[in-house]
Amino acid sequence: MADVVWKDRKRIIFGLPWTFTRYSMTQDKLIIDTGFISRKEDEIRLYRILDITLERPLSQRIWGLGTIRLNTADKTSPEVSIKRIKHAKAVKEMLSDMVEKERDEKRITAREFMGYDDLNDMDDVEHGV
Repeated sequence: MADVVWKDRKRIIFGLPWTFTRYSMTQDKLIIDTGFISRKEDEIRLYRILDITLERPLSQRIWGLGTIRLNTADKTSPEVSIKRIKHAKAVKEMLSDMVEKERDEKRITAREFMGYDDLNDMDDVEHGV
């Protein structure tokens, strides 16, 4: 397994990590492990992340927490939330930098995430119509 560059747990009351949701990030993927008896591990490749949003409502700011919402090009997980984590702003910045690095290394541009129908809209431009 690749080296883990960040890990945390979803937190609840008073910012304490008393949940069974664990988050970890390597150089190329985000892993969300949930459950106690029945466990589920969801893996999202960083280059598939399209948009990152940080939410910090008052109830989370009081305890130094935040939630990061991700829109991805992943069919099974188009929307992912990293809920109620410590140092959310720093994690968001680190995640954003790592996503860009992965896209650069794999030579992926935003155009490669467009749907087939979006590409057909360019026919008029290319053919001078």
